[in-house]
Amino acid sequence: MVRFAEESEADTMIKKDDAEKAIRYLCHEWEKEKGVRFGPTDHPSFSESMLRKPVEAVLFDMDGLLIDTESAYIHALQDTARDLKIEMTLEFCHSMIGISGRECDVMIQNFYGAGFRIDQFRERFSGHARRRLENHLPVKPGAVEMLDFLEGRGLRLAVATGSGRITAERHLGRAGLIDRFAAVATRDDVENAKPAPDVYLEAARRLGVAPERCIAFEDSNVGLTAAHAAGTMAFMVPDILPPLPEVRAKCLRVFDDLHAARLMLEESL
Repeated sequence: MVRFAEESEADTMIKKDDAEKAIRYLCHEWEKEKGVRFGPTDHPSFSESMLRKPVEAVLFDMDGLLIDTESAYIHALQDTARDLKIEMTLEFCHSMIGISGRECDVMIQNFYGAGFRIDQFRERFSGHARRRLENHLPVKPGAVEMLDFLEGRGLRLAVATGSGRITAERHLGRAGLIDRFAAVATRDDVENAKPAPDVYLEAARRLGVAPERCIAFEDSNVGLTAAHAAGTMAFMVPDILPPLPEVRAKCLRVFDDLHAARLMLEESL
C-alpha cells in the first residue's frame, strides 16, 4: 500500500506548496507499487461505446460529489490553523482533497514535524467542521435527480467514501440521502484508502455486483484513480480541483455537474 507513516516525496512537494504534484505522486505511487498502469486506451471511447452493458449498479463518492462538504472542510482546516497560530496554505489544504481523514492526519503530522500535536489539531478541526456543517449540509446540484433517475431504471446504488462510518452515516442521514443506498462502504471497512480501489471493490461486493458492471462517480483525482483501478466505468464530476491530464484519461467522461451526467445516462441506459 502507499505508505503515509514516513515523510515521502509527496510531503516534500506539499512543503513546496505544489499540491498538484503531490496528488499526482500519490496516485502514481499506488499504480507503480501494484504494477499497474491504466491509460486512455483501457476504456472504449465515448463515440464507440460509452458503457459496457449490462450496467447493474452505480457507486458514488460522498464528499464533494453528493454533499457539498469539501469547502467546509477547507475552511475548518484554516480556522484551526489560525487558532493554533500556524500557517496552512490553501495549496496544502487542496492536497488533502480525496484523502481520508486518517491519512490526512499523517500528512499534517509529517508536514509540521514530530513534535506537532495532531490530536489537538484534530479536536479543534472537528469542532470547526461540525459547526460549519451542523446548520447547513447542502446536497450537490443534480444529486437527488440523479438518484431518482437511477432508481427508476432499477439500478442498485451504493456509496464508496473515504470518510469513516460514523461521519458517512451522519452526513448522509442529515442530507436525507442515506435511505437511497443499498450499501455504504467506508474507510473503516477496508485496509487501504483511496487511491487504492478497496472501498469501491467493497461497495460492489456489498451489492453483489461485479465492479466492471458498476458505474462510478467521483469528484477528486485520488478518488477517480481508485474507481478506475477497481475496474468500474468511472466518470468524474470535479468539485474544487480539475482533473489532472492522466486522470482525465481514466475517465469515460468529465461532467460539469450531476445534471449533465444524468442527461448522458438517460441516453445510454
